[in-house]
Amino acid sequence: MTIQQEKKALECLRMFQPDDGYILGYSGGKDSDVILGLTELSGAKYKAVHNLTTIDAPETVNYIKSQPQIEILKSGTTMWKLIEKMKYPPTRIVRYCCAELKEKSNIGKITITGVRKDESENRKANQGLITFPQRDDVARIADELDINFLLTDKRGVVLNNDNDESRRLVEQCYRTHKTLVNPIIDWIDADVWDFLKHYNIDSNPLYQCGFDRIGCIGCPMANKQRYAQFQRYPKYRLNYVKAFDRMIQRRIETDMPQIWNNGEECMRWWLGENPNQLFLENTRN
Repeated sequence: MTIQQEKKALECLRMFQPDDGYILGYSGGKDSDVILGLTELSGAKYKAVHNLTTIDAPETVNYIKSQPQIEILKSGTTMWKLIEKMKYPPTRIVRYCCAELKEKSNIGKITITGVRKDESENRKANQGLITFPQRDDVARIADELDINFLLTDKRGVVLNNDNDESRRLVEQCYRTHKTLVNPIIDWIDADVWDFLKHYNIDSNPLYQCGFDRIGCIGCPMANKQRYAQFQRYPKYRLNYVKAFDRMIQRRIETDMPQIWNNGEECMRWWLGENPNQLFLENTRN
């Protein structure tokens, strides 16, 4: 991390802060600890919230609960109920769990996130310093204001400048759109750890247990780390299998195609252990 990187992130947070304060999306991971630290340093008004997914690791939940400034929000449903309702497992392509458990809140708020381009090619293509996840009429307003922007393949609008023009667009749009401010969008892992070390900020204890990614247990985006997760948390694996069993029963009741005999077989497919069952379209109406 350089002094210039920190300075740029702080300037970004100060420039786009709304009168009623930011929402800070806190996941319990290292990037969340960085944006929490940066927001404190910036002096910006904020409320830090964590959306309870029901599949966070126990250590993560306890770590979040240990910080009284984090407000924990409940979605009103669980991953297990969602699987049964949707009638197919969440995948890397169709992550309805994120949409239902994390992304429905904070419409009309400017939300600080710890998103970084370094984490994935998808984020390189679809995230910027300022992101409007659903473009709707944001692009039209940007055109009217003569502001440069990019349209993403996820139907979003991305701004990569922390200038007065960008601020004008944010001020006009944020109350009716979900607006994301990503102050560490260009940071790499080393920058994150340098910041935490420099300011003596704690991080999730799971990092000391060999985990390099903190997220939902079983998340398809975690790749092979899912095996380590299920080995550490066997009850979560069992809960998934039971949910898949109920999901299969719902598929039978609604005359959907049957490609799994039971929840355990679906689990093996979900983990990529059955090369004969790779196509999501075979699982849906």
